[in-house]
Amino acid sequence: MHQLEYAVVLITVPSGEEAQKIKSALLDQREAACVNIITDVSSYFWWQGKIDHADELLLIIKTRLSLVPEIVDAVKRHHSYTVPEIIALPVVAGNDDYLRWIGDETGK
Repeated sequence: MHQLEYAVVLITVPSGEEAQKIKSALLDQREAACVNIITDVSSYFWWQGKIDHADELLLIIKTRLSLVPEIVDAVKRHHSYTVPEIIALPVVAGNDDYLRWIGDETGK
């Protein structure tokens, strides 16, 4: 199993409605095998020269690394932020059965 074929993508969104819209788009297109939605995320960040704050939700996407460009495009189409957070982290190790399942469920 080649773990580096897989990625975890982190995306923050401002609302549950937007989280559901992005989740559905990624699952329907089989760009994600699994989407976790974590509520009550307090984000602090630099924006336009000052420190800002937002109450957000965090989406954790399990996918193939090769599908990250498609995920970025899909998220940008459905996201309300000017500069949405979309960060892909390569999977360097994991349960081979789970990784195989990600591969089986994505990119069809």
